[in-house]
Amino acid sequence: MKGAGMPKILIADDSIAVRKVAERLLTEAGLGVTLAANGEEALAYLAKERPDLIVSDVIMPDRSGYEVCAFVRGNPTLATTPVLLISGIVNDEVTRQAESCRADGVLKKPFQGTSLKDRVLELIAKQQEVPPEHAPASQSASDQTAISVERVPPISNREHDSMQQDVGTLKEMEQQLQTERARSEDLTKRLSEAIEQLGRATEIEAQLATERQRASELETKVTTLELQVLRVPELEAALKTEQDRVETFKEEVLAVQKTSGRIAELESALNAEREAAEQLVQQITDLEKTSARAQDAEERLLGEQQQVAELQQRVKMLETELTAERQKHTETTGRLQEVEKTGTKVQELEGLLVAERDRNGVLSRRVVETEQAAENATRRLEEMARKLGEIAGLASQLGSERGQS
Repeated sequence: MKGAGMPKILIADDSIAVRKVAERLLTEAGLGVTLAANGEEALAYLAKERPDLIVSDVIMPDRSGYEVCAFVRGNPTLATTPVLLISGIVNDEVTRQAESCRADGVLKKPFQGTSLKDRVLELIAKQQEVPPEHAPASQSASDQTAISVERVPPISNREHDSMQQDVGTLKEMEQQLQTERARSEDLTKRLSEAIEQLGRATEIEAQLATERQRASELETKVTTLELQVLRVPELEAALKTEQDRVETFKEEVLAVQKTSGRIAELESALNAEREAAEQLVQQITDLEKTSARAQDAEERLLGEQQQVAELQQRVKMLETELTAERQKHTETTGRLQEVEKTGTKVQELEGLLVAERDRNGVLSRRVVETEQAAENATRRLEEMARKLGEIAGLASQLGSERGQS
């Protein structure tokens, strides 16, 4: 039942069940209905159209009913449009916010009977109240006829008779109209009762749909739980596997800790070797101080082990020559004593060299584990060999000088 003067109602709710129930209730009441699935759709519709009344859910995923109401009140062309908010919970907070956005009321859902229809019709009636001077005259046919008679000019007898017949016909039509009005009132009453029963049925349908949805959700949850129960053995096996992996990791960690302890021991041994090498360097430095002349020949001598052996042979020859020189030249005893002191120093150096060779052997074995430290120690030993070679060369020169003298 649609007509040009049919009020337009906008219903905004994110629940399709609530939208369908509200649409049925208001459509059966002779109202035009437009549906919006959320606040954004409602605002988009209001930007183009001007409904006679807005029904909006309070809680929606994008824009709330309070925001829709605030938009309406802030729009000059929509400011006077009634806004009815609907909510599953109506408490002091909801009421306060509805008053804050200047809504025309809050209705609890699910709707009870014809509560939605009655509230919407009440708000539309208030909105469409027209002052008496603008209201159309609802006069009876007889009054209109009387007004017409008073305004018409005098008529002839024939016209008068015809008018009398028309008046009689009009009275019959008035009687028929009254009869039809009575029938219409009776039908309207029966229709109201039917609409109320239909509203209750719609409400029951909505509740049934809600219960079905809840039952579906419960079935889904039960199915999910069953699947989870079926996964328990699989999860237990996975847990056992993870526990075995954890045990393996623990063993590996213990092995790594042992290796770390061995590394710490090696580092300690390396530090000790480094300290010994430093002591060796210190001793070599002392030897360098006692033979200042050996510093000029450092760049000319090679530091290989073969040269060290040759130097040892030369030192032995020097000792032999020194002994022969002592027998032949008793008059140069004082000078030979100095040479002997020098030879004694050379022997001491030989002893030190042998000791250093032994140490170098030990260091060489340890260098297998710590190559860098061994390379440094070998380098220092080679330098010591060079210095000992220089000392031996000096001793040889001294011996030659003694022989010449």
